[in-house]
Amino acid sequence: MSKTTLRKRISLVAITALTAGVLSVATSPVASATHLPVGETNTNSAIGTLNGSLFAASINSGQPAGTVATALAGTTATSKGLLYKDTSSGLAQSAVVLTGGSISFYANVSTAAALTATGGSFSGSRTLTEASITETYNSTNATTVFPILVTASTMVASLWTAPTVAGTYTVSLLTGFQTNSAGVTAVPSTSALPPTLSAFITVSVVAATAGGSYSASTSICQVSPTGEVVTYAGAAVVDNTAVFKNGDAAYINFDLNDAYGANLDAGNITVTSTNGALVNVVNGSGSVLAGTTTTDILGSDGTGDTVRIDQGTAGAPVTTTITISYNATVVCTKTITIRGAVAKLTVGNVGTQKIATSTTTGVAQWMYQKIGLWQAGLFTVVATDSAGNVVDTNASIGTYAAATGSTSTLIPAIAINTPSSTSTASSTSSNNFGGYSCGATAGEADVKITFTDSATAKVTTSDAFKVRCAGAASTYTVSLDKAAYNQGEIAKATVKFIDSKGFKAENTTAVGANSWVLPYMTAVDSTIAAGVGASALAVADANGEIVYTFAVGTATAAVAGTYTGLVTYSVPALGVSGTPTYKLSTGGDTTTNADVLKSIVALIASINKQIQALQKLILQRR
Repeated sequence: MSKTTLRKRISLVAITALTAGVLSVATSPVASATHLPVGETNTNSAIGTLNGSLFAASINSGQPAGTVATALAGTTATSKGLLYKDTSSGLAQSAVVLTGGSISFYANVSTAAALTATGGSFSGSRTLTEASITETYNSTNATTVFPILVTASTMVASLWTAPTVAGTYTVSLLTGFQTNSAGVTAVPSTSALPPTLSAFITVSVVAATAGGSYSASTSICQVSPTGEVVTYAGAAVVDNTAVFKNGDAAYINFDLNDAYGANLDAGNITVTSTNGALVNVVNGSGSVLAGTTTTDILGSDGTGDTVRIDQGTAGAPVTTTITISYNATVVCTKTITIRGAVAKLTVGNVGTQKIATSTTTGVAQWMYQKIGLWQAGLFTVVATDSAGNVVDTNASIGTYAAATGSTSTLIPAIAINTPSSTSTASSTSSNNFGGYSCGATAGEADVKITFTDSATAKVTTSDAFKVRCAGAASTYTVSLDKAAYNQGEIAKATVKFIDSKGFKAENTTAVGANSWVLPYMTAVDSTIAAGVGASALAVADANGEIVYTFAVGTATAAVAGTYTGLVTYSVPALGVSGTPTYKLSTGGDTTTNADVLKSIVALIASINKQIQALQKLILQRR
């Protein structure tokens, strides 16, 4: 059973007990309006649902003590000792009030109406637009009736005084017309209440307040890329995961409440930072200016406040812990990183370009094999600040270019073709993907690349990195990492591709279809092309090589011996083949008859040498 269903049933049982079975109460299907929390202005009853909303005066005339509460429906109605009121106004509302406190209830109705409670008493009941109506009470004042017979909308109100005994009680609004046995509309009385349950509220009456003091469970504090007013609504706090780049401001938006979700009294909001970050705390979002100090104080109740955080030094990265306190009580701690300006360029995954080719030429297979992303490029650049944080260097931040002296007839141009798009280090999109062009001849050179910050004109230069130009593969060689293997071992086969001039081949061209015959060896990683499932689209590494891995003698029972494989690639036009030779042992006794005969011959030769030496020794003694 849901909490809402349970509360409805409890209320119905209570009302039935009060009316001694005279009426059958039906619940109202209408929706209700949103109720303002305690401490704010009263909710305007006009926005409520006619015959479907019950409001409590949010204005508190004393918490826990003060002037007498008043049952005036509208902006002047007040309650006394009211600690909490939820945001609903229909069925299944909830509130908290001190023992002996008073709540001013009011509603808009167009039928006869009644307020009835399972404890406490009503007083001061009034019907605002029907002066001739006389409101009545039952003998315990736990029920008050508004005997309205007209159908025009009117406002009713009554002051309910809570019991002096702590506990849980319900207050219900009933509407509609009761008919007598003859089917005639009867004037409502405490023994013939209106038939429809339109709204009800479960009131917890407590002897002492837990309000007025900060409560983490009913407050919210969130990191955001923008300053905005936030209001606690019962949801879990989720910080925005935006990455703050150089020059960005970070924000912490917060709403502080007591244990009942009510606003705190005005106090001192103190904000401090570490590592020199600048802070500025204001009420509301408005136009939040950058702070000038590492500590800021605001007089506020903590409702809808915002802290702006900036770098202490322009261009310098900062990781700072922000601490927010309310009257010396720490209410929020957040650690925020704002990245700095680009301080270092790290180049990696450099491939070999084909001669007489532009900077934009390069297959995506190369980058897929290196970092798992299907993106064309012959090298990557990752930009970081002075603290090592990755910095997004998209086109809006700055531009890349070849460093002075890095271009020549061998390497005519160097460029970043696809800039990064994130500062998240774990993402492959934090890479900038570059390429370089090659002239008509093969060779290699050490080059550098630069990044110029558009805002500051600061230039950052990479370390030198080697680039190569070569022709397409013309021939190849195949070699194994060992001359002999035991069953169960792992074998590595290296294929070296050579261009027509004898240079290591470029790696922008796929190696093409290939065939491997290595007796008693099973390929382990030959499927390395993205989404294709065949090694034909693979490209060689920057040295013109591909290394394949094989399991030795595990697929079928191996037979010891010496074997010669046959490896064929279709790309080299000459159609040459590699024939690697290797010895295979099964791990048992592999001695052959030839080995035994060879050992016998060696033994006989050794014996003959010993006989000859003995004969020579005997002759010398004579």
